[in-house]
Amino acid sequence: MFVLMLTGWLRLVRDTAVLLLVLTAGCADVAPDSRVSPPVTVATPATAPLDVNGLKARITATKAIGTLTKIALENQVDDLMKQFREHYEGKATRTMSGLRQSYTLLIMKVLSLLQDTDQTLASAIVSSREALWGLLSDQTKFANL
Repeated sequence: MFVLMLTGWLRLVRDTAVLLLVLTAGCADVAPDSRVSPPVTVATPATAPLDVNGLKARITATKAIGTLTKIALENQVDDLMKQFREHYEGKATRTMSGLRQSYTLLIMKVLSLLQDTDQTLASAIVSSREALWGLLSDQTKFANL
């Protein structure tokens, strides 16, 4: 029973980490880049399309997460994205399962920062985590991020 509970929790943590990765990319306070691509959207079942750039903007704008924490999260997202790139290039020792676990942990961290102060953003992240994982776990979609 404990193993089943732990497995479910790890799956949730893994999903959360990937979402966080995608959401926090570019959270540092920097001037907008004029070369920014149009918003990436993914259709999710029974919901509106996922706007990754919109989620990034919401995380950047939220007051629930301090500036230094946003910078730390951005670094963690960058590290995870690098691990995905290495995985797809055949250079990494991390399996997709390991990447999913890292993604879930990152998502859980973001949710823990948001849950009390910005519940609407936390809810948006929870409802988008599978769609975000879909972007990261598909090599073709990942290449377009």
